[in-house]
Amino acid sequence: MRGGPDTSDPGRIIFTGVTLLSVILRGYDVKPYQATGPDWLSSERYDITANIPAGATQEQFHLMLQGLLRERFRLALHREIKPLRGYELVRGKTKLKLKPSTENGPNVEPTEAPQSDANGFPRLSAPGLIVMEGVRGSAVISFLTARAQPIAALVERLSREFRLPVTDQTGLTGKFDFTLEFAPQAPGALPHETPDEAPNLISAIPQQLGLKLEPKKIPVDVLIIDSADKIPTQN
Repeated sequence: MRGGPDTSDPGRIIFTGVTLLSVILRGYDVKPYQATGPDWLSSERYDITANIPAGATQEQFHLMLQGLLRERFRLALHREIKPLRGYELVRGKTKLKLKPSTENGPNVEPTEAPQSDANGFPRLSAPGLIVMEGVRGSAVISFLTARAQPIAALVERLSREFRLPVTDQTGLTGKFDFTLEFAPQAPGALPHETPDEAPNLISAIPQQLGLKLEPKKIPVDVLIIDSADKIPTQN
């Protein structure tokens, strides 16, 4: 997916070889665990190109994409609040290992892959959060660097890693600098560790940040996709 508001090509959106589910997630601005429907939504592939009026905001773009889905795919859905398996991020029993930051600038996306320090963590020259993978022995390791980031940024990243809802119950405010080293794991897999790997996220969070992930059922706004056409209407 490329193009759209806040990109170098704001007047056009191009989807190439995407599933209909991925377009739905983009149009309704929800995470993968927040949508459920027929299996084919995650297997059939489509190419979509659409023009966007000049000056359209992200919110307006989402509404336009929802309209396209209704008109071309006859998408029908409804919303429900469902309790889903997830985690609460809370204060741990050890000393907090986040460094308070006084930087107030906006996040800056690196234009190219940043250099790594001697320990494998990416170097950031401005506020932001980035994860890069490295290799230790035969194991793949994820190295996360955060500069001047709120706890909400960490929660968002954890939710992406687990593909599960994560909520912030730490009570921490302000922005922080921190690093985190962990072993990637497949979504939904049980955490495990081997001697050559970094700790999994369940272990890494208390060891390296002084926080803790507690399993919890979390009420989540979920899209229930009732029906959609596999073959969209013609241009």
